[in-house]
Amino acid sequence: MKKKNSMAKWPFVFVGPFVVTYALFYLYPMLFSFWISMTDWTGLNIDHKNFIGLSNYVKVFTDDPMFWKSIWNTFRIMIIAMPLTITAGLLMAVLMFHIIKCRQLVQTINFLPYITMPVAIGLIFANMFNKNIGVVNMLLTKTGLLNEKINWLGDSRYAFIVVILMCMWKNFGYFMVIYLSGLSTISGEYYDAAKVDGANAVQRFFKITLPLLRPITVFVLVQGAIGGFQLFDEAKNLVSGTGSTIVGGPGRSLLTIVWYFYDTSFQNNSRYGYGAAIAFSMTLIIAIISFINMKMLNRKEE
Repeated sequence: MKKKNSMAKWPFVFVGPFVVTYALFYLYPMLFSFWISMTDWTGLNIDHKNFIGLSNYVKVFTDDPMFWKSIWNTFRIMIIAMPLTITAGLLMAVLMFHIIKCRQLVQTINFLPYITMPVAIGLIFANMFNKNIGVVNMLLTKTGLLNEKINWLGDSRYAFIVVILMCMWKNFGYFMVIYLSGLSTISGEYYDAAKVDGANAVQRFFKITLPLLRPITVFVLVQGAIGGFQLFDEAKNLVSGTGSTIVGGPGRSLLTIVWYFYDTSFQNNSRYGYGAAIAFSMTLIIAIISFINMKMLNRKEE
């Protein structure tokens, strides 16, 4: 009995450090932030935290046009960039898996942007699309496609296009690698049987590859939605790389929800309580969108 009792404590000994670390560095900050979201704390005086209940949340959803503008900007970027990036990643993965040699080299080259620092990505695109010295304007004018240079980062329409391209360039390699891992689990017998039945490459792609990659697609869509609503560093550094101090870029067309949260909490306004309410509202929206994505795709699968 003594030996059994001494053995029973070891699981708690090994799990204990994780539980303590989780409670201190994740659970407690999350609960503290939620409490902060129900106060009017500005962060200037640690003792000055007036409890105001759900007033911050009511203001976020009913009396804050900038919050909804940032939601709309984020959703607009995500709804355009995500399908294009996922489609490109899937097609490139299929091409690499069945045709391209030196797969590991090509895979590494395409995956590098995903692990590149967001600050570097923002500065790279800011220099590339600079009106005066950017390589994009230089190439377009020298090839005769443009008569005059475009102010890519000074016009809300063009700045939005640049952010879309930047998001695609960064995430393309990640989606490609995920789909490559899914393709490796599909048995070649399915394709051999389809060839015997006379199915061409396009028919094999739509009848075999896509249906069997459905779980991967669900994962990629959920991850893409979460990552899309967390867009911040790239857009902010793209604007700051031009020397602009305008929050959200030209016409605030690049103001994402995380950027708005950052500006409200730590930049010009320093409203910690209201910023925390924005953060938890964003978490709720991400959860709802992820749930809808999973339900829709699972329903199609049934």
